[in-house]
Amino acid sequence: MFFRPFISVIFFLAVLTIEAHSQNGLSGYVFDKESGLPVAGASISSADKKTFAKTNRSGWFALESSASIDSLIVSSVNYREQKIAASHHIRVFLQPRDTQLTEVIVSANREQQPRSEAPLAIHTISKSIINDTKATRLDLLLNKVPGVFMVDLGNEQHTMSIRQPMGYSNMYLYLEDGVPIRTVGDFNHNALIEINQAAIERMEVIKGPASSLYGSEAVGGAVNFITVTPSQIPTAKVQIEAGSRGYKRTDFSASNTFKKLGLYAGGYFADRNEDDRKHNDFRKLALTLRADYRFNEKSLLNFTADYIDYTTDQVGGLDSANFYSKHYESAYRFTYRKVNALRLKAALEHSWNESNKTTVTLFHRNTAIGQNPFYSIGSVPGNPAKATGQINEDAFNSYGIIAQHRKKFNFLNAKWITGVSVDYSPATYRANYIDIDVNTDKVYYAYTATDSVLTDYKVDLLNSAIYTQFELNPVEKFKVLVAARYDRMDYDFKNFLPPGAYSGAANAANYFSYFTPKVGFTYGFTSTQGVYANYSVGFAPPNITDLFTGVQVPTLKPSTYNNYEIGGWVSFDEEKGNADIALYKMDGKNEIMSVRQTDGTYKNQNVGETTHYGVEVNGRYEILKGLRLRAGGTIAHHEYKQYIKNDKNLSGHHMSQAPPYFVNSELSYKPGFLKGFRISVEWQGMGGYHTDPENTATYKGFNILNARTGYQFKSVEVWVNCLNVGNAVYATIVEKSAWGTTYRPGQLRTLNVGIGWKLNQGN
Repeated sequence: MFFRPFISVIFFLAVLTIEAHSQNGLSGYVFDKESGLPVAGASISSADKKTFAKTNRSGWFALESSASIDSLIVSSVNYREQKIAASHHIRVFLQPRDTQLTEVIVSANREQQPRSEAPLAIHTISKSIINDTKATRLDLLLNKVPGVFMVDLGNEQHTMSIRQPMGYSNMYLYLEDGVPIRTVGDFNHNALIEINQAAIERMEVIKGPASSLYGSEAVGGAVNFITVTPSQIPTAKVQIEAGSRGYKRTDFSASNTFKKLGLYAGGYFADRNEDDRKHNDFRKLALTLRADYRFNEKSLLNFTADYIDYTTDQVGGLDSANFYSKHYESAYRFTYRKVNALRLKAALEHSWNESNKTTVTLFHRNTAIGQNPFYSIGSVPGNPAKATGQINEDAFNSYGIIAQHRKKFNFLNAKWITGVSVDYSPATYRANYIDIDVNTDKVYYAYTATDSVLTDYKVDLLNSAIYTQFELNPVEKFKVLVAARYDRMDYDFKNFLPPGAYSGAANAANYFSYFTPKVGFTYGFTSTQGVYANYSVGFAPPNITDLFTGVQVPTLKPSTYNNYEIGGWVSFDEEKGNADIALYKMDGKNEIMSVRQTDGTYKNQNVGETTHYGVEVNGRYEILKGLRLRAGGTIAHHEYKQYIKNDKNLSGHHMSQAPPYFVNSELSYKPGFLKGFRISVEWQGMGGYHTDPENTATYKGFNILNARTGYQFKSVEVWVNCLNVGNAVYATIVEKSAWGTTYRPGQLRTLNVGIGWKLNQGN
């Protein structure tokens, strides 16, 4: 029954994997052994070095020689050199180095460049890490990045902390291939539900403001998900897994290139079924289709379509008695969240010559989030058997364009990037009142829908921007970057109800605009050592729900941030390890925070001034052959510099939900005597923090261990993951208000087992 929905999909994938290429002569392809993707720019030479060729973007090469060639040497930056016998139809799978000396990134300027040229803190989660982790949730991957803690709220629901306390405000920008997955002004802290985890080639995390390139909301950081590139040869994958707490999942993908057209299709279906008292079931279908059409070596058209269909029960938090006794029954029996998202993107990339390149991206988004939220439930005075709540839906359609041009100059090795973006997103919000029944155990067990409309409005959002970035090398090894962006966000609000505390403001039109500069530099002492520094500004406008739910417009001011940062990196030995460090200080003004009210609900409010500073460290080292240690973490301080809440002066207090440190470290072993086997132990830790702005209560934090092992033999892979090996009782976030203290429980000990089959992916 579980696999029945995939019969037609798997049949299509099987058809897609028909062989499309047959090369004649001494030619072939070079692939990444772990991802199966083509390696561009790899060098292929004869053993005597007299005959030489390089792979193109598709990983293809051709050698012409009058003399007989018996063997070839294949090499590329960040890969181990390999010697192979010369033959027809060559396929070379290069093994990535464990320490990459010249890591290539795209998120720093929307184009490929070496990591050493980007004056910012950026971290990449590679395909190798994704494959080895076998994560069932994105937080199990993103939390490996120092300075990042993605809060697990259950069944892929989440919120985030990157150089900010854990919270629910619009401080982060989530992108897919450089395009925001949601429109600015309609942020949702659960936005990553809308990502197809099975179609990710790698992730890039920018820490600190990235507003000068990507615009508002890229304040605490930006996370860019790079989708899988179509393969040049037939590849396919099917895997299934199941967990000890009712979790089941099937992943599937297939890819191939037919002459100039490369195709990829992939996704996953996951669900969970638990006892009704836990109210913790969920279901998700995620599908991605990508098509790359290469007109020639200068022009590429990329099309991507994503579809997400998601439904989950909303569990809610626990009080301390239930939390510490592991009594994880939900107080709710009907609350839910539903997400339906469709994203379409077409990007045309054309290189006019070696110095000029233009990219134009058109995109469309159609997203709706419907819910019966537990956090909107309120008691009825004098009647403990009754409560009130609401069913609501937030939806938007987007039509947008991003156009960018890059020009290189001979003068000082300079490069100029400039672009414009326009995003028109009509958005709607509607909420209906419901009556709720409560039993003597304070369980909200049933509700009755009514015709009473609480909120019904439409907002036409228009986000427009222009940005520019200039890079140059005034002296050898020294690179300077200057960037700036101007954003304008127009809101045209129409209320279909009379203005009021619930229905919202009267009809209104207003806008926010801001100029965000950035300046930075990098200096490379050697090819393996360097430093960087930058000053950047971040900007975050209020969300439409923040602006128009009251009867005043605007009710909130935009938030602005000044960020100062220095950092550096070093590689000890190309086979041994590397390390990087970043120190930052960010000062915020009018920061928008989600503040829990006395009735238990949340409301975003401006905080006068805040300050955030810390250090992020990450290192990898091969202790013995095959035995590697990765150690990473952050130490941070978050403080209300100027904050008055309900006539209480909280200036100088620690910000709530702001742990002083996060740590994520891992010891892994891949023995040479048992090729394909891996085993690892991971430590995830969090320091104690204040759970309220008044600093009257604290949570002690937690430490948990995760263990993973797997074995791949030819095309078949099996794995076993154990999360929270010690079965520690811990909370991913704890919040206190006059209404009480709530704990969002972390996952107790969970065992996941899986088996997968792959075709032509590094076998």
